[in-house]
Amino acid sequence: MTYEDDQMLMDLVAARGVPGNEEEVRDIFKQYTEPYADEIMQDGLGSIIAKKQGPVTGPKVMFAGHLDEVGFMVSQITDEGFLKFQTLGGWWSQVLLGQQVEVKTRDGKIYHGVVGCKPPHVLSKAAREKPYEIKDMFFDIGATSKEEVSEWGIRPGDMVTPYSPYRRLNDSKFLLAKAWDNRIGTAVAIEVFKNLSEEDLPNSIYAVGNVQEEVGLRGAKTSSNRINPDISFALDTGTAGDTPGMTSDESNSKLGKGPQIIVFDASMIAHKGLRDFVVDIAEELEIPFQYEFIPGGGTDAGSQHVSGHGVPSLAITVPTRYLHSHSSVIHEDDYHNTVKLVTEVVKRLDQETVEKITFG
Repeated sequence: MTYEDDQMLMDLVAARGVPGNEEEVRDIFKQYTEPYADEIMQDGLGSIIAKKQGPVTGPKVMFAGHLDEVGFMVSQITDEGFLKFQTLGGWWSQVLLGQQVEVKTRDGKIYHGVVGCKPPHVLSKAAREKPYEIKDMFFDIGATSKEEVSEWGIRPGDMVTPYSPYRRLNDSKFLLAKAWDNRIGTAVAIEVFKNLSEEDLPNSIYAVGNVQEEVGLRGAKTSSNRINPDISFALDTGTAGDTPGMTSDESNSKLGKGPQIIVFDASMIAHKGLRDFVVDIAEELEIPFQYEFIPGGGTDAGSQHVSGHGVPSLAITVPTRYLHSHSSVIHEDDYHNTVKLVTEVVKRLDQETVEKITFG
């Protein structure tokens, strides 16, 4: 069996966008939402908002993915032409060594490189048995001097992103790429917005691409303040528990078994009324879903729910293997079922329903 690849997904994961440098991804978000929007807005940090106006007296519903991926920025250039770097977002040192990267200059030029370190041949036995520290790693871009790097236009602060091309794994429904966290949540927001654009909705909808999620849920604060929503959703990725070594205490989620409804994470406790409403719709329409608890992580819902006077919020996520690495894996059925679930939920959020969810 063969499957058709989604051009929007390929565009999103190919784009480079680390915290504070999300313009490539923002442009793609705008490209795919603008034809369906009444208005495209942007806040001062760079989060982008596509608005579809509904009844003036109806509620405002926000659903947001985040544009940024974990990555790096150049921090120093050595005399020999190697690049030292600052991590952006949570990186585990063991997934970095030997991986390829791309450096983007302020002029838009792209330079290819690899994460380097001392070879194991010169390390002591004790050193080889410990994880190599990120502070001792560097990028090798094939330069021979600081002057050559300067001539190429590379300077401190320049964006560096993982290099890992999109591919479908062996004609299956498993999709591999960099930056599924969180280009897949961004894709869900775009698709839901497109699905609802021709509907006669009881609400106004706001599809959002937040910036700087990976460094503290920052863009979600400013976009939420711009919108002042009555209900909000964070559309993100969640840990999968279906690989060797994972235990049910760490994650019960499996790829292909549906979107995850995040009951609890380090950034928020899901709003009970909204969570129950979403679960009831999923069960009524027989859309598969999975409950998930992520005590060691958070989503933009953590900022969204404490904006204004408080907003009933929920994170709905696509289970993902190998998060915060160069190559993560999702299942396309989970993507489509997440789009379906969020679409069906949003179209039912009229004023009476929102008041019942909020106040009981």
